[in-house]
Amino acid sequence: MKKKRKVTAVRLSDDKAIELAELFRLMGDASRLKIVLSCLEKARCVSDIAKETALSLSLVSHHLRLLRAARMVRAERQGKQVFYGAADEHVRCVIEDMVAHVGEDGI
Repeated sequence: MKKKRKVTAVRLSDDKAIELAELFRLMGDASRLKIVLSCLEKARCVSDIAKETALSLSLVSHHLRLLRAARMVRAERQGKQVFYGAADEHVRCVIEDMVAHVGEDGI
Protein backbone atom coordinates (compact mmCIF):
# COMPACT_ATOMS: atom_id res chain seq x y z
CA MET A 1 0.00 0.00 0.00
CA LYS A 2 1.30 3.45 -0.91
CA LYS A 3 2.10 5.87 1.84
CA LYS A 4 0.07 9.07 1.46
CA ARG A 5 1.70 12.42 2.01
CA LYS A 6 -0.02 15.09 4.01
CA VAL A 7 -1.29 17.78 1.64
CA THR A 8 -0.69 21.32 2.80
CA ALA A 9 -1.65 24.60 1.20
CA VAL A 10 1.16 26.14 -0.81
CA ARG A 11 1.34 29.87 -1.30
CA LEU A 12 3.89 31.79 -3.32
CA SER A 13 4.55 35.45 -3.83
CA ASP A 14 4.30 36.62 -7.43
CA ASP A 15 8.10 36.79 -7.65
CA LYS A 16 8.52 33.23 -6.36
CA ALA A 17 5.77 31.97 -8.68
CA ILE A 18 7.64 33.48 -11.64
CA GLU A 19 10.92 31.95 -10.43
CA LEU A 20 9.30 28.51 -10.05
CA ALA A 21 7.65 28.73 -13.48
CA GLU A 22 11.03 29.61 -15.00
CA LEU A 23 12.59 26.60 -13.29
CA PHE A 24 9.90 24.30 -14.71
CA ARG A 25 10.46 25.85 -18.15
CA LEU A 26 14.19 25.24 -17.83
CA MET A 27 13.63 21.60 -16.86
CA GLY A 28 11.17 21.17 -19.75
CA ASP A 29 14.11 20.67 -22.11
CA ALA A 30 14.96 16.97 -22.54
CA SER A 31 18.70 17.63 -22.91
CA ARG A 32 18.88 19.59 -19.66
CA LEU A 33 16.82 16.96 -17.88
CA LYS A 34 19.19 14.22 -19.10
CA ILE A 35 22.14 16.27 -17.84
CA VAL A 36 20.60 16.67 -14.37
CA LEU A 37 19.76 12.96 -14.26
CA SER A 38 23.37 12.20 -15.16
CA CYS A 39 24.56 14.29 -12.20
CA LEU A 40 22.23 12.82 -9.56
CA GLU A 41 24.25 9.74 -8.65
CA LYS A 42 27.66 11.40 -8.45
CA ALA A 43 29.48 14.48 -9.66
CA ARG A 44 30.70 14.16 -13.23
CA CYS A 45 32.93 16.13 -15.58
CA VAL A 46 31.60 17.66 -18.79
CA SER A 47 33.12 14.99 -21.02
CA ASP A 48 31.52 12.17 -19.00
CA ILE A 49 28.15 13.93 -19.07
CA ALA A 50 28.47 14.42 -22.83
CA LYS A 51 29.25 10.72 -23.36
CA GLU A 52 26.41 9.55 -21.15
CA THR A 53 23.83 11.87 -22.70
CA ALA A 54 25.11 11.65 -26.31
CA LEU A 55 25.31 15.45 -26.47
CA SER A 56 28.21 17.59 -27.69
CA LEU A 57 30.65 19.07 -25.20
CA SER A 58 29.66 22.61 -26.15
CA LEU A 59 25.94 21.89 -25.75
CA VAL A 60 26.50 20.25 -22.35
CA SER A 61 28.60 23.24 -21.24
CA HIS A 62 25.90 25.65 -22.39
CA HIS A 63 23.16 23.76 -20.53
CA LEU A 64 25.30 23.42 -17.40
CA ARG A 65 25.75 27.19 -17.32
CA LEU A 66 21.95 27.60 -17.33
CA LEU A 67 21.46 24.84 -14.75
CA ARG A 68 24.05 26.39 -12.44
CA ALA A 69 22.37 29.79 -12.70
CA ALA A 70 19.07 28.12 -11.72
CA ARG A 71 20.81 26.34 -8.79
CA MET A 72 19.96 22.89 -10.15
CA VAL A 73 23.59 21.75 -10.29
CA ARG A 74 26.71 22.79 -8.43
CA ALA A 75 30.25 22.86 -9.74
CA GLU A 76 33.38 21.75 -7.94
CA ARG A 77 36.84 22.25 -9.37
CA GLN A 78 39.30 19.39 -8.92
CA GLY A 79 42.59 20.32 -10.53
CA LYS A 80 41.94 21.36 -14.11
CA GLN A 81 38.53 19.70 -14.32
CA VAL A 82 35.16 20.85 -13.06
CA PHE A 83 32.72 18.25 -11.75
CA TYR A 84 28.97 18.85 -11.67
CA GLY A 85 26.47 17.30 -9.29
CA ALA A 86 22.94 17.90 -8.06
CA ALA A 87 22.87 21.21 -6.20
CA ASP A 88 21.21 19.76 -3.11
CA GLU A 89 18.84 17.13 -1.79
CA HIS A 90 15.79 19.13 -2.93
CA VAL A 91 16.86 18.77 -6.57
CA ARG A 92 17.45 15.06 -6.11
CA CYS A 93 14.04 14.54 -4.46
CA VAL A 94 12.10 16.54 -7.06
CA ILE A 95 13.72 14.75 -10.00
CA GLU A 96 13.45 11.29 -8.43
CA ASP A 97 9.77 11.91 -7.51
CA MET A 98 8.95 13.04 -11.04
CA VAL A 99 10.74 10.03 -12.57
CA ALA A 100 8.70 7.77 -10.26
CA HIS A 101 5.52 9.64 -11.20
CA VAL A 102 6.16 9.17 -14.92
CA GLY A 103 6.73 5.45 -14.30
CA GLU A 104 3.38 4.94 -12.56
CA ASP A 105 0.43 3.44 -14.36
CA GLY A 106 -2.27 5.95 -15.32
CA ILE A 107 -5.43 6.33 -13.29
